[in-house]
Amino acid sequence: MAFGQLDQTSSDIDGLKLYPNPTTSGKIFISTAQNAAKQIAVFDVLGTKVLETTLLGKELSLAELKKGVYIIRVVEKDNVATRKLIIK
Repeated sequence: MAFGQLDQTSSDIDGLKLYPNPTTSGKIFISTAQNAAKQIAVFDVLGTKVLETTLLGKELSLAELKKGVYIIRVVEKDNVATRKLIIK
């Protein structure tokens, strides 16, 4: 596989920023180039959905989640991005 090939095949979201990661404050901020409404799903390491919400702004509360490693899926319009999320 060529180095840049993965980026070509994924439908990533332009300008996606997810910070702070790892987080210790119980919240993260998600921003994109369009800043449109986003569907957010958070999964634990076993693949169980532990949080699902629609995000209209940038701030997402993670206060109900325990410390650990999660996978966060962000859907904005027709674009999907998946990132690792660490809560300390």
